[in-house]
Amino acid sequence: MTTPIRRPPPLMTLCLTAVMLFATYSASADTPPLGPGTSVVGNYLAGRHAQSERDLSVAADYLKAVLDRSPDAPDLQRRTFVLLVMEGRIAEALPIARALNEARPDGTVTNLILVADEFKKKDFAAASKRLQGLPDTGLSGLAGPILLAWSLTAEKKFDEAINTLASRTTEKATKALYELHKAMIQNFSGRTDEAIATLVQLTKDEGAPSFRQMQLLGNIYERAGSTAAAQHLYDEYQKTNPGTNLLYVARQRLASGTKPEPLISSATDGAAEVFFGVANSLRVQRARETALLLGQLAIYLKDEYPIMQILIGEILEMDERYEDANGYYQLIDPASTFGQMAQMRIANNLHDMDRTEEAIAIATKLAAEHPNDPSPIRAVGDYLRATERYKEAIPVYDEAIRRVTELKPVHWRLFYTRGIVLEREKLYLRSEEDFLKALELQPDQPFVLNYLGYSWVEQRRHLDRALEMIQKAVRLRPNDGYIIDSLGWVYFQLGQYDDAVAELERAIEYRPEDPVINDHLGDAYWQVGRKKEARFQWQHSLSLKPEPDVEKLVREKLKNGLQPLSKSIEQIELLAPKKDG
Repeated sequence: MTTPIRRPPPLMTLCLTAVMLFATYSASADTPPLGPGTSVVGNYLAGRHAQSERDLSVAADYLKAVLDRSPDAPDLQRRTFVLLVMEGRIAEALPIARALNEARPDGTVTNLILVADEFKKKDFAAASKRLQGLPDTGLSGLAGPILLAWSLTAEKKFDEAINTLASRTTEKATKALYELHKAMIQNFSGRTDEAIATLVQLTKDEGAPSFRQMQLLGNIYERAGSTAAAQHLYDEYQKTNPGTNLLYVARQRLASGTKPEPLISSATDGAAEVFFGVANSLRVQRARETALLLGQLAIYLKDEYPIMQILIGEILEMDERYEDANGYYQLIDPASTFGQMAQMRIANNLHDMDRTEEAIAIATKLAAEHPNDPSPIRAVGDYLRATERYKEAIPVYDEAIRRVTELKPVHWRLFYTRGIVLEREKLYLRSEEDFLKALELQPDQPFVLNYLGYSWVEQRRHLDRALEMIQKAVRLRPNDGYIIDSLGWVYFQLGQYDDAVAELERAIEYRPEDPVINDHLGDAYWQVGRKKEARFQWQHSLSLKPEPDVEKLVREKLKNGLQPLSKSIEQIELLAPKKDG
């Protein structure tokens, strides 16, 4: 049956509909959304706009309303289907997937969601049949054989399952993923020694285990009663990841002699792990929409799946969907392996949403629960520093540093951030000690070199060494507009105006939207006699909405020109480049 051709509505009607739907979608958060209306065009426009704004759940609502009126539009079917899956609305997506699969049986994403549903229903024979018919390329070529191995495992065809994976381990790019699942199937089928051997060899081949590899091997050791091996594994991981708090629960468990539950307790868990592994790889490769889609399939198969919920939260954060990300983090038991991480991410997102007091409350509670861990209390200091509450931040950073039992290079940032708040409170000698300590721990850290060098220039101390530091910082981060700006501004203060112009013009190339850098360039132009260009840069700085104090000084310069440097100390302090990276 063909869809009848409809005459498009007049242009004015389309415009009015679009405006009305845009107004509906863009209403304030205090106004309840009206939801999809009766206009096909309006719903479509509102859906596309919501999608462009990364409000994917609303976009799915509007496009699904269009699809209900025009069910035979293939492009609309695919778009709505993908949005529904990305939002975790799998039950709504499944009928569309079946319709798309009838029209195109070799579609990768539609088949993967149908396979996921077959795993969920424990129809492993149907899953095996579907998987054997998928193309051996792209996403289905990567995930399909591992999913097939798990469907065979569910049917207790263990040797066939392992052989399915073994035939794929010659490809370097996918070998680690296939070997990991081979070890899981070996362990699931009771071949514990073989599983351990596979995982140990995998970690040797990789150089260092990923967290998931380490977690799986540790779980097998603990369940087999090999607590010494588990302890050694965790200690080695801690050495290469000194800031991690992911081993807290495992160490408590070892101390109490409690055995953990298996991480993979069914073939369906194994299938969920496939989607997690591929999603994690794609997220690293910046294919985050596909990663989010696969991640939702993993959650569909396994409700309590903290490592996957963390990954989905990370992906949502990349699109600044902080509230949605927190929804996934809140599903994670605070007492679990990923509980502290999830709580800290909730706090960070609240801070990013300007809900800093809530963020401080969460991090402070974590700091009390983990009195030897510097991470939560350091986060409180970071929130205070970011909101310019420098005096309050100083004792908080003091406590964070006190909690560090052994200083390592990774701790440079603690001294750097405390140095910043000390410097902002004009405690220059203490701040200098912290910056030097940070450089002792991390000698070539460009942010520290930049900040300390600039601080010395402001104080007219160690000028030669300060200039060398900032020049080195620029060499280490040659594309960082803020650090290049620091170099240009130092040249300006030292009276080397031609050099200042050259560096500030380069900084503008990397940070054209920054009002302070534009203002600095205006000052440098003025000093070399390019006064029309100077006024243009100052005017452009105003258009970029600088801070009120900076705006006041720029307006004075537009009115009276740049005063002699000796009379502009206030300007130097207010217009100092961003130094904290």
